[in-house]
Amino acid sequence: MMLSSDKILKALQTSVLLCAFFILPSSTVLAELPDFTKLVEKYSSAVVNISTTKNPKTSKAPLGHEFLGGEGDKNEMLDELMRRFFDKRDGSGGFSNDNETHSLGSGFIVSRDGYVVTNHHVISGADEIIVKLNDRRELVAKVIGSDKRSDVALLKVEAENLPVLETGSSEALKVGEWVVAIGSPFGFDHSVTAGIVSAKGRSLPTENYVPFIQTDVAINPGNSGGPLFNMKGQVVGINSQIYSRTGGFMGVSFAIPVDVAKKVVEQLKNKGKVSRAWLGVYIQEVTRELALSFGLDKPHGALVVEVMKEGPAKGILKQGDIVLEFNGKFVKDASALPVLVGSTSIEAPIDIKIRRGGLTQTLSLKLAELPTDEDVEKPVKKVVKPKKLEKIVLGMDLAKLDDAAKKSLDVEGGVLVKSIKGNTARKAGIERGDILLMFKGEKIDSVQRFRELAKNLKTGKTYALLVLREGSARFLALKIEDEKKTDKKPKKDEKEDATK
Repeated sequence: MMLSSDKILKALQTSVLLCAFFILPSSTVLAELPDFTKLVEKYSSAVVNISTTKNPKTSKAPLGHEFLGGEGDKNEMLDELMRRFFDKRDGSGGFSNDNETHSLGSGFIVSRDGYVVTNHHVISGADEIIVKLNDRRELVAKVIGSDKRSDVALLKVEAENLPVLETGSSEALKVGEWVVAIGSPFGFDHSVTAGIVSAKGRSLPTENYVPFIQTDVAINPGNSGGPLFNMKGQVVGINSQIYSRTGGFMGVSFAIPVDVAKKVVEQLKNKGKVSRAWLGVYIQEVTRELALSFGLDKPHGALVVEVMKEGPAKGILKQGDIVLEFNGKFVKDASALPVLVGSTSIEAPIDIKIRRGGLTQTLSLKLAELPTDEDVEKPVKKVVKPKKLEKIVLGMDLAKLDDAAKKSLDVEGGVLVKSIKGNTARKAGIERGDILLMFKGEKIDSVQRFRELAKNLKTGKTYALLVLREGSARFLALKIEDEKKTDKKPKKDEKEDATK
């Protein structure tokens, strides 16, 4: 059967439209993919390689600092492989003395007269620091200042008319935005990797004063201290650490926000050290259960578990307070508070909005300068256990603390948990050996006092209980279970030495 010319024309038009339907989406996607070539060509010359040398009297190169968590044996194995490779090489590519330790990192130039920014852990403890420029010059660097808490260091080399990088705003950075890293992973100079911003404001266990930028940019040993760029070619972060269970990159890397780094660099340049404000409290996260126990509609804020005796908050904040706002800024969670405190001026009083006793109120206090790590280190309190078991309350065998125990623990009251016998305490996470300090906002100074506080509790309701465990105080959410009463006087055979 012959087709008319009109039908053939319509068939051809339909085919063209179908082809366009399938082809246009892919071409559109390709057009949206970023081109990093111009950025790399323009800015890579200001990225430097940093090598350090340590003599036998100093500690090992801190290669392991770049790894967070997971399978320590594998990390140690990788570190050993790294040492075998790098420890035999000097800056010129030759071999060095076996008694010396060498390590590599990255950095970037921030002034034409030779100021270089890198990580604290890259140069910590180094006896010699060599900065290798893009034109292959190798210059000895001097440490202007280094800050362990933010992991930022400022170096100086004697040179003029150097290429520099422009800094952007990490605050303006958006999750999902493209970012680029340039550094020296495993000693391969000016390696370029790219990815997106995975999250902002990440808190890491070892860093309390840095709201890290999380990315999926490939970062490996040697990348530390190198710049993280946005698509405008502006530095928005300093690559610092990775999370790994294997010792290698697994898609989770962390960078120090440039807004934080700039403040640190300015202080290092002007006075060689960094001064931060200090509140003087120990805090914890507000969980959903704890939020219910304190009368909050949702979890937020930072829960105060201890106020330091010599801290600025002494006599103003109390155990069980929840900090909701600090100096006019909302406290999203516990990790947000140290960052806000550390970046606040200590010259004038500030306001703190808190939740206390079911009511919201605003307090005023003046911050102090943060002492050294040694000065604020929390001492480990040795538990001195009493000899006699006294009573059972809420399914917990409790014992009175004598004066010696209180002195050892540095507490005014509290009772010892001998053992757990009920679901209420067990599900709350209370353990044998815990010291109960506060319940329903009231201090526990005896077993009898705790028994009085535990009367007329509503089944299904959650109450906050402050416990001391291995020297650290922490609030637990105690949800009252519907179970048979276990409060009774112990039998004679239940009276035993609490030290068993």
